[in-house]
Amino acid sequence: MKPARQAVDGVLLLNKPVGITSNAALQKAKWLLNAKKAGHTGTLDPFADGLLPLCFGEATKFSAYLLDADKRYRAVLQLGVTTTTGDPEGEVLKTREVTANCADIGAALPGFVGEIEQIPPMHSALKHQGRPLYEYARAGVEIARAPRRVHIRSLDLVDCAPPRAVIDVQCSAGTYVRTLAEAIGSALGCGAHLRGLTRTASGGFSLEQAHTLDEIEAADAGARQALLLPADCLVAHLPRVQLDDAPAASLRQGRSVPHAADHRGLVRVYGGAGAFIGLAEADAGQLVPRRLIATGQA
Repeated sequence: MKPARQAVDGVLLLNKPVGITSNAALQKAKWLLNAKKAGHTGTLDPFADGLLPLCFGEATKFSAYLLDADKRYRAVLQLGVTTTTGDPEGEVLKTREVTANCADIGAALPGFVGEIEQIPPMHSALKHQGRPLYEYARAGVEIARAPRRVHIRSLDLVDCAPPRAVIDVQCSAGTYVRTLAEAIGSALGCGAHLRGLTRTASGGFSLEQAHTLDEIEAADAGARQALLLPADCLVAHLPRVQLDDAPAASLRQGRSVPHAADHRGLVRVYGGAGAFIGLAEADAGQLVPRRLIATGQA
């Protein structure tokens, strides 16, 4: 019999395999760590693999900061073939001859760098009236979607053998790489779909730091716990404030405390022995508690 679930706190950098949903990967990791509370920081489609940061316990309070962070992907484009979903899971819509060479593909990419508009695909988890768009798509219902502005930080051709091309994409959160692949195919005049996708970075984390489910399963309970990063790794980009014991105790109790912080806005706050307390708003000589770790948690 498996022991009762525990209060596990921290961040697990998972290398999600192809073929399972992000939620299935999360539930597997949650079971392996025997954790009570868990969540992820942005889904990967079943056909995609790569970095999927998972949050446990108190770390879930700060997951939004990674959800909104920039991402990086290695995307495999199949030129000359468009599908209903923009990826290999859909039915083929049209097949066309590919006349573009590697120079043509490389020349097309700069046109997509910077701020661009994307219409979210129907086969996505974006919700309409409480239901994900893919449910409407499966029922044959088309929902009008407003275009969204996203930022493509960089776009590089890393391998090319038409009709296959591999690109490295650095982009803002909310970017649909499938939609980007289709747009590149359209610009080349032959169409395209996203044949493969690997998330290689999210925020300040990289795929090289991630662990596979097999690796986690092969480890004993203690080694599994040792794979977890502390909750404050999710907010490491924010300025750090160190408090003495008395103000730290007051902040933990939800009270504002005086502090001549060098920064205005959100800061990450620490108490005695460098214990992470949570986030506070630095303003007008005070720290106002915003998101705190539960007492006794790390």
